Amino acid sequence: MKSLFSSARLVAYLLLVPVVSQFSFTTPTAKEKENWINLFNGKDIKNWTVKIHHHETGDNFGETFRVEDGIIKVRYDKYDKFNERYGHLYFNTPYSYYHLSMEYRFTGIWREDAPDYTKLNSGVMFHSQDPRTMPKEQDWPISVEMQFLAGLGDGKPRPTGNMCSPGTDVIFQGVKDPRHCINSTSKTYPKGEWVKADLVVLGDSLVQHFINGEKVLEYAKPQIGGGVANRFDPAQKIDGKPLKEGFIALQSEGQEIDFRNIKLLNLEGCKDPKSKAYRSYFVKNNPALCR
Repeated sequence: MKSLFSSARLVAYLLLVPVVSQFSFTTPTAKEKENWINLFNGKDIKNWTVKIHHHETGDNFGETFRVEDGIIKVRYDKYDKFNERYGHLYFNTPYSYYHLSMEYRFTGIWREDAPDYTKLNSGVMFHSQDPRTMPKEQDWPISVEMQFLAGLGDGKPRPTGNMCSPGTDVIFQGVKDPRHCINSTSKTYPKGEWVKADLVVLGDSLVQHFINGEKVLEYAKPQIGGGVANRFDPAQKIDGKPLKEGFIALQSEGQEIDFRNIKLLNLEGCKDPKSKAYRSYFVKNNPALCR
């Protein structure tokens, strides 16, 4: 899988077993165009929605999320106190089968009045509930997280690209794992270094995490369940319900961080080779997109 990202080519996955991640792949032909979508235009966050704990959906308190120099920045210079203002910036379109790619860099300050675990800690949520369904006092969205961490400078390993599960469960190594977070196999990266994160999500079947082109974690069957998320609308938490699709959200939880080059390759499309819309890397067929 290493060459998959070094060549900037994604493959088409054909799932053979519903839980166990066995698959085959084909590389797009030279004439095929990969239709990457730039989720971030480098100028503003008009196609995104903010939801911060203790605030109504759409209230970007203290300009927590801002755009400068072609980068989405999480900043806290306009905060008087953190007050558990965990925040998320949601792209306005939900997706199901896709390859998400971005770069992140820990920088700036960590709010010392935030919980200790939030130091050099952030992430990207996916298969998230719609932010419009979150009450003002809900802290974490029901979602799955690709967690980003950086080393604390103490010489201890602190991998990045981990999985955390607010209000959700996943199947890891064949069983439903009770842990809220599952560590990846990545190395430890320092604060200030840009790190490339890739996420391959295949509906409610397979999920893979990549850091700087290396696969570091794989699991399956994301579903609603578990704890951590609080004060949610009970109608939104139906334990055992498969997570087939959802929203993508960048996280703010007390540590300043930068995000850039956020793009997505939709893996749902026309699988009819006779159609001009056909791409060999599509996984899920959507006949409505054939032409």
